[in-house]
Amino acid sequence: MPLYEHVFISRQDLSNAQAEGLIEHFSTVLADNGGQVVDQEYWGVKTMAYKINKNRKGHYAFLKTDAPAPAVQEMERLMRLHDDVMRVLTIKVDEHVEGPSAQMQKRDDRDDRRRERR
Repeated sequence: MPLYEHVFISRQDLSNAQAEGLIEHFSTVLADNGGQVVDQEYWGVKTMAYKINKNRKGHYAFLKTDAPAPAVQEMERLMRLHDDVMRVLTIKVDEHVEGPSAQMQKRDDRDDRRRERR
């Protein structure tokens, strides 16, 4: 099955538990349609570059999935209809990168990699 990475932003006035509940809800939608979530990350509340629906901040979530295209389309459709979800980005990838995403890595780890490239 194809591999996908999804990032979605939910409203800032949700609690952390509600934002993580959205991750579980959309993971269930994907599983019901024949896909599976390989990895999930909750990135927390982050400030956005510009306002979206009068919100300056939002809860960011990241999913790595292995699912057929119809399952992904259904999940995206439900995300766009959900009142708490402001933006969705889905990217088809050739393979999932092992370990945490760049957002979850410690700043020290990122600084070490910069020094190694020089």
